[in-house]
Amino acid sequence: MTHATRATAALQALAEADPALAALSLWCHHRNTDHGNTPAWTGGATIHYTPRFATLPPDQQQGLAAHQILHAAFRHAQRAQALRARLGDSFDEHLFALACDAILNQMLGLAGYTQPRPHVLLTELLEASFGDKTDPQTALGANDAEALYTRLTQSNRGPGQDPAVRARTYAKARDFEPDLDSTTAAPEAAGSPEAADWRQHLTRALEAGRAAGRGLGLLQPFLADQPKPRTPWETLLRGIVTKAVTPRPRLSHARPGRHWLALDAAARAAQAPDPAFLPGLTRDARIPRIALCLDASSSIPDALLSRFQAQIASIGKRTGAELHVLVFDEQVRCHDIADPARPRRPDMPRGGGTCYRDVTAKAAALDPSIIVVLTDLDAPLPPNPKRPVLWAVPDASRVALPRFGSLISLAD
Repeated sequence: MTHATRATAALQALAEADPALAALSLWCHHRNTDHGNTPAWTGGATIHYTPRFATLPPDQQQGLAAHQILHAAFRHAQRAQALRARLGDSFDEHLFALACDAILNQMLGLAGYTQPRPHVLLTELLEASFGDKTDPQTALGANDAEALYTRLTQSNRGPGQDPAVRARTYAKARDFEPDLDSTTAAPEAAGSPEAADWRQHLTRALEAGRAAGRGLGLLQPFLADQPKPRTPWETLLRGIVTKAVTPRPRLSHARPGRHWLALDAAARAAQAPDPAFLPGLTRDARIPRIALCLDASSSIPDALLSRFQAQIASIGKRTGAELHVLVFDEQVRCHDIADPARPRRPDMPRGGGTCYRDVTAKAAALDPSIIVVLTDLDAPLPPNPKRPVLWAVPDASRVALPRFGSLISLAD
């Protein structure tokens, strides 16, 4: 491959018209290539321009070059690999690329750039997949690629209403072809130097564009898809639950503390009065319990339910905790003590309403180390069960913060 002579004119025009994209393009590698199904495609920080790129009108060349620069700057290839590492074989790269392209095309359209037609747009994708009608600024401010992908894939609707199916139908009607190659990109840790460098590049570039009063920088307040440090919900879940079930030393009046023994010995040697008794510490011999409450009435997708239960079972196996699974809607429908070594998917009687009173009362009666509730929080909260509670919801941005307990979003 050689330097992208095919994109020279487009990149020069971008440098004159848009300070943000001019700065970002300097951090990308631009190469000619004879391989690819699209006029241009991106792998990591390298942009590849095919012979088809040279056949496009100048305005479309500039728009497409800007599109590829943003793929690199927003780290879409690395973010795709991070999702693949978390989701395994269930990850749908085509659908993630669709989410990325829809966001970028909407963004560039607002900034005045022209994309080759037909192309996908975020507002159209949201309407086609979910029936949501919203303006471009609101759509860009509410959706990043991971959250949109998660929303597209987490659904228990019927085949005709499944958002992923409807999204693919929309993409096919727009002749969508992915222009993102994540196979050569490695997942990045949230604190990796390269990821931090690119966040700084992007922030400075957008600020320069906004200060100049033109180009992409004017959209900075609306861009939710900017790469940021992310802690996957699996990591948060493991940290919270493991901390709750880890045995802690407790006071025991059946044995004296070491400090008291020293004081007592000193008092005897000095023929002084006996010191006040100080209890010692002992390990809690009780087996820790996890009460896992699964909302059968909510729209928790089957795939997400399986991943969530596997995480809890893994914690139980690693810590030796006793795992109680309570399936509920308005009442507890099933109570099972799970075997962490051989987790099985519980029967989930779908449908019905939701009430947390019965399930939290029965969970609290087990004297658990923590109560974990997988739900959509679409019901009034019960009285505080006076135990640590973790609410796990498909998307925390769509629910109010509960008045007690912790909250994690499974969209992260």
